[in-house]
Amino acid sequence: MNKAKRIGMIVMSAAVAAVGVSAFAACGGDDVTGKYTANDGTEVTSNTVTVYMPSPTDLDDDLKAGFEAAYPGMTVNLWTGTTGEITAKLEAEASNPQADVIVLASWSDGLSMKEDGQIVSYKPANYDKMGEAMVDDDYMLYGTSASAVGVIYNTKSFPNGLDADWADFGTAAYSEYAMEIPDPTKSGACKDFVAGFSTGVENGDTIMQSWIDNGLKNGGGNNPAIEAVKSQEYDILIAGVDYNAYSAIADGEAINFYYPESGTVINPRPAMIMKTAPHMDAAKLFMDYLLSEDAQELVADYYLIPGRTDVPCKDRTTVDQIPTYRTDWTAMMAVASEKAQWVVDTIAGKE
Repeated sequence: MNKAKRIGMIVMSAAVAAVGVSAFAACGGDDVTGKYTANDGTEVTSNTVTVYMPSPTDLDDDLKAGFEAAYPGMTVNLWTGTTGEITAKLEAEASNPQADVIVLASWSDGLSMKEDGQIVSYKPANYDKMGEAMVDDDYMLYGTSASAVGVIYNTKSFPNGLDADWADFGTAAYSEYAMEIPDPTKSGACKDFVAGFSTGVENGDTIMQSWIDNGLKNGGGNNPAIEAVKSQEYDILIAGVDYNAYSAIADGEAINFYYPESGTVINPRPAMIMKTAPHMDAAKLFMDYLLSEDAQELVADYYLIPGRTDVPCKDRTTVDQIPTYRTDWTAMMAVASEKAQWVVDTIAGKE
């Protein structure tokens, strides 16, 4: 089913659900007690769930609509932002927790939250259909979607195409091109790439330094970074996230995208239940929904890699077609924040 058709069905279902909610409210408010049960047998009595999610925002809105349509009487309080903005919000709310479920674009940040005791274990419905790399050993992190980063370039700047490897961008051949990288303190996907490049690629730090010495700029979050390539303000975006590129190409933008031959990081985007969740029962129900076939097909509609192995990718490169280098998530978690800040500070020091 194409995205437009699926979104139309969700909107229609949500409208039907709204009628059901109104009728239910007239019979005694928003009490959902006895209506829904989470996969572990928990009876759901909360009628709201607060969820923090990263981009793409349209996907977040569709997941909200899909959940509310699937569970009439339930409401999602949705907050969207970059991974950096989400983690900052959680820190600011530490004394008064608001979030029930969070989704990040950084697996290493999710592992850090696990190490800090901030999330809980839960086995949602369909957890056994997830890819092996999409679930941690303690059933706390679920990669309900995944992405990878590569090189996004403006086709007017490179009318004959581009296939340079990572190290090439630090050479004189690219010194005349305007190059940028997403801010890894904001972009979870870029943060994991930087950590993986530092720990998994020989001379990774030296190569990244060569990009910066060659004029690499901080492009901000993923969205402003790709917008700057579309407008040809920048010719090249290093470590641009793939789903943004696939979407822009489908829209006819003058850009192209590839994964360098030496490899990249495939980054599961973890969904997690907060230990301090005010609505733990509803949080479990929302996790059940994120692993449902409908939700996973929505993920695929937005050019992300579904977490379930039985839901195929759509109009994009599949996992087995993406070249990868060695990744050690424990090592990456240990240095991710430090390396992300190093990139930002080193670029700023050159300006």
